[in-house]
Amino acid sequence: MFVEFLQLYLPIIIYFLLIIILVIGIIIGIKAIETLDKFNKVVDDVNKKVSSLNGVFSLIDLTTDKIVFLTDKVVDGISNVINKLVFKKKKEIKKDE
Repeated sequence: MFVEFLQLYLPIIIYFLLIIILVIGIIIGIKAIETLDKFNKVVDDVNKKVSSLNGVFSLIDLTTDKIVFLTDKVVDGISNVINKLVFKKKKEIKKDE
């Protein structure tokens, strides 16, 4: 009697549970697609805002390049003056000997 009950109603219960699992999977898939669409909109908005700042970043980059060029020239000039003074003293010492 129990075996007959299982043979008759167990496939129906299994099919019902599989239908429920399939519906839940479809709902989760739709929610995931909606979430990804929202995420893509946010990423596009961030990209748009960052691209609007590219001019500012290029200006900062140009300014730092000019400052580095200027400081390199100043340091080279100072090191050349120091080298000339040091080598001049060494030449004077060698001439005295």
